[in-house]
Amino acid sequence: MEYISLFVKSIFVDNMIFSYFLGMCSYLAVSKNVKTANGLGLAVIFVLLVTLPINYLLYTHVLKSGALAWVSESLAGVDLSFLCFIVFIATIAAIVQVVEMVVEKFAPALYSSLGIYLPLIAVNCAILGGSLFMQNKDFLNVGEASVYALGSGIGWWMAIVALAAIREKMAYAHVPAPLKGLGITFITVGLMGMAFMTFMGISL
Repeated sequence: MEYISLFVKSIFVDNMIFSYFLGMCSYLAVSKNVKTANGLGLAVIFVLLVTLPINYLLYTHVLKSGALAWVSESLAGVDLSFLCFIVFIATIAAIVQVVEMVVEKFAPALYSSLGIYLPLIAVNCAILGGSLFMQNKDFLNVGEASVYALGSGIGWWMAIVALAAIREKMAYAHVPAPLKGLGITFITVGLMGMAFMTFMGISL
C-alpha cells in the first residue's frame, strides 16, 4: 500500500513539471508533436528508473555520513555527501550516453527528431531533481527509490505527451497573432499546472 501511495503521489501530487517546474526547457521545446514527445518521455522514464536506484545505493552505501562503516570501522565517521552532485551527475551522464547510442542505432528517425534534446537529458533538471529529492525523502530501501523513479518518470512523460497533443490541436485553432507559438503554450502550461494543483488535496 505504501508503494502504491508513493507511486500515485509522485505522478500527480509531486509532478516534476507542474509541482516543481523541473525539465521545462526540453518540455517546451520537444512538445510540438506527440510522437517526438512520447519518445523523449519514455527516454526520461528509463533514465530515471535506472539512475535513481543506482544513486540511492551510492548515497546510502558510499556517500552519506557513516555509510562506509561496512568497509571498516575506522571509516565510520567519513562523510562524502559533499560529492553527491558530482556522483549523481556522472551516473546520469553515463546512462544517458547509453540511451543515446541505443536510440541512434535502433530508432534513427526518433534520434533525428529529438536532436540535441536527447543528450541534454543528462542535464535535465528533472532527472537530477529525482535523485536529490530521493536524498531528502530518506527512502527506506531501493524499492521505494525505484517506485518513486517510475512514478516521477511517468508523471513527466504524461505531462509532455498531454501538452504535445494540445499543441497539435492548437495548430488548427484560431490563436491571436501575439500569442502564437510559446505565448499560448505558456498559458496552456499554466492552466495545466492549475489543474494538477487539485491533486494536492488528495490524502494518500
